[in-house]
Amino acid sequence: MFSLPNNATIIEVGPRDGLQNEGKLVSTENKLEFITALQNAGIQEMELTSFVSPKWVPQMADAKEIVAQTKKVGRQFVLTPNERGVTAALESGATSLAVFVGVSNTFNKKNINKTTAESMAALQPLIYDLKKQGIFVRACISTAFYCPFEGAVAPEATLSLCRQFVEWGVDELSVADTIGMATPKESYALFTQLVEAFPNVLMTAHFHDTRRMALANITAALQAGVTRFDSSAGGLGGCPFAPGATGNVATEDVVNMLHQMAIHTGIDLDLLCKAIEKIEPHVSNPVTTGMYTLYKNKG
Repeated sequence: MFSLPNNATIIEVGPRDGLQNEGKLVSTENKLEFITALQNAGIQEMELTSFVSPKWVPQMADAKEIVAQTKKVGRQFVLTPNERGVTAALESGATSLAVFVGVSNTFNKKNINKTTAESMAALQPLIYDLKKQGIFVRACISTAFYCPFEGAVAPEATLSLCRQFVEWGVDELSVADTIGMATPKESYALFTQLVEAFPNVLMTAHFHDTRRMALANITAALQAGVTRFDSSAGGLGGCPFAPGATGNVATEDVVNMLHQMAIHTGIDLDLLCKAIEKIEPHVSNPVTTGMYTLYKNKG
């Protein structure tokens, strides 16, 4: 019998990653209702918003208001793609920042018009400065398994990129299967190496459900020693720079699976589904995830 932990942590990314590329503009009020409902369900760590140019991501134009008006519960991340974003986030009062980079050069160029090396060179001084200020820094590693343009990504390349971030003092690594192509075997292999290589850094797995393998990949990561998982309520979200990628793995399905395996999350599944009910009328497509569908049919 494989070994499993007693507890796991869910990092809810719906308010940012889930809504960032939503076609319908979601009001600040509706976002705040969604966030509050997620907090009421027991979510202790959440990605709230992103400090990016409203010209490129109009959905995140209210980032300052979201940070200011969200009840301070647990750890709340904001995504900051560059120095301007970092400055704006700090001015808003954010204390936990996330930066991101793709292992794949092609993906990184299409995402932020920089090579991976150029992105890392720009991030290094920012991270040093943030750590001097006592800010929690999360490094999000995109295309850790596969790239939509370059194909399979060598595990050594992902490990090397993560090692740089660890040497710079980041607190957490969020390692993503950005296009949902990883297999459980690959998930177990990579996360086993990462957990062994970086035992003093919070290790988080981020899976997309393109081929309906996210739950299997999470189970494999659990066996590798990972106890932190990014997920999005309702399975909302996706990556505009990754052709063919579907949404993030659904928080409600992850929580249900973990609870069925006697792994505690501190999240109330019914209240989580109530949170999805609040946001569903304001997004383009109906939510059809497994546990949410059961919840609606039960009612």
